[in-house]
Amino acid sequence: MIRFRSTILVLVVCFSAFALTGCRQSEKKGNQISADSLKRKAIKEWNKTIPGSFNSEKDLFFDTTQIESFVKAYPLLEKYAGSIRKFYSGRQHAYAWYNKNGLIEQAGNLADRVKNLEKEGINKEIPYRVTFDSLLYARTSKKPDIKLELMLTAQYFAFAQLVWQGADASVSKASEWYLPRKKVSYEQFLDSMIKSPSKFTATQAPPVYRQYDLLKGFLVKYRELDRLDHWPRIIADQKSYRPGDSSQIIIQIKKRLFELADLKGDTSSIYYDEELLKAMKSFQSRHGMSADGVIGIGTINELNVPLKTRIRQIMVNMERSRWLPVQLNSDYLAVNIPEFKLHVYQKDSLQWSGNVVVGQSVHKTVIFSGDMKYIVFSPYWNVPPSIVRNEILPAMRKNRGYINQHRMEITGYSEGLPTVRQKPGPGNSLGQVKFLFPNSYNIYLHDTPSKSLFGENERAFSHGCIRVQDPAKLAAFLLRNDPSWNDQKISAAMNSGKEKYITLKDKVPVFIAYFTAFTDRENRLNFRKDIYNRDEVLANMLLNGE
Repeated sequence: MIRFRSTILVLVVCFSAFALTGCRQSEKKGNQISADSLKRKAIKEWNKTIPGSFNSEKDLFFDTTQIESFVKAYPLLEKYAGSIRKFYSGRQHAYAWYNKNGLIEQAGNLADRVKNLEKEGINKEIPYRVTFDSLLYARTSKKPDIKLELMLTAQYFAFAQLVWQGADASVSKASEWYLPRKKVSYEQFLDSMIKSPSKFTATQAPPVYRQYDLLKGFLVKYRELDRLDHWPRIIADQKSYRPGDSSQIIIQIKKRLFELADLKGDTSSIYYDEELLKAMKSFQSRHGMSADGVIGIGTINELNVPLKTRIRQIMVNMERSRWLPVQLNSDYLAVNIPEFKLHVYQKDSLQWSGNVVVGQSVHKTVIFSGDMKYIVFSPYWNVPPSIVRNEILPAMRKNRGYINQHRMEITGYSEGLPTVRQKPGPGNSLGQVKFLFPNSYNIYLHDTPSKSLFGENERAFSHGCIRVQDPAKLAAFLLRNDPSWNDQKISAAMNSGKEKYITLKDKVPVFIAYFTAFTDRENRLNFRKDIYNRDEVLANMLLNGE
């Protein structure tokens, strides 16, 4: 049922205008307010009260009961009923997808995206897609169809949940992802989308973390490579290949690197030349390997990873991208565990990156976020009870001088265990500075005396905390807006041997994430090993429904 509320209002205004004229018959004709002018003004003011009425048919409405009838007819869309009601309530139940010329352009854009969910890394369909197609393409009139109107809106919210919001929070929690999920008003985004025809095209930035769209482009490429079905296994005929070597296998390696866009030139030569060296270093860098150009068994194994495995890896990390905030217009720190990297951002722009050491597979670094509040120079290390029980006590039994030799001290006893802490100094396990963002996991960033570990390609050696390669640089970044601190004072505090707490004037968000596929600043696709075996768990939940 369509209601013409403005028409009713106009009748009321006309009557009021007539009454005004009758009361003021003695006034001069030139001062009289015409009914037509009052009518135009009333309609204009009425339209201002309808937020979200972006089509030109602003006086076209439908009855609220139509939504309930629609949901009853299409029960698989009932989960989106709340969003549908909220969206139309904000529009005073005005049509969204129609104007005086019929369906607006955005309807076709939405239909195209819904039909191509596979390109979004989604392996399922939105309910009633066939019905949607029938309603959309079988229409014979420009007259608004309430069923198609509501189906378009329902399909939009289903699309937004699958493609932009991602799987239910229970899925992220089951994959041990404790970063808070993003919050986006998809009702407001639909409003703005209806205003702008281009906003729902595949080329426009969606309300998703930027890595999502970048990975999506590579998903298309890898699927095309897989469709061509020419990914033979490379079998080495010698232990390794170095510049100057020659082999028929080198031709296969060059072809593989050409398909992966690392190699730009000739692929027919059997010689390991400078062009191949440059391409191989690019490939190794993208896979977190030592970029020395030596083609050993490890590099051959990476070259032989099946395309379907990589496609699955890309899709899993697209899903993770759906969970993150779209953007942060602030400073923040991000640690990517499988990459063994800390990324430092200023106003959402990457400033620099550095190596980190993360938790071993038996002491996994937790995926979560917090707000950094403190820097502690020359810190004590309060040894966790688990380390006291499993490492310190056995060492003390073997060596009575263990505590003194490691500059430790016992400050008390708790639940049958000594309370142990290590004194500040260069040999302290936390190094000369730590960075605290209070959390229930007792995880923080810190310096380390074991600098050699940063030279390893795979750096999962800690008990869960994150060791930073260049802590002085990080401290300088965090204190750069505090005039009382400079590089010299930071160095002095780190080497003072006396613990000193500094409270940051502004908290800095810290995100500890887990991405095994991502793009770098050169827009190159990177892959990393799934060191905690989290990819397969998430893939099975997403792709196999386990």
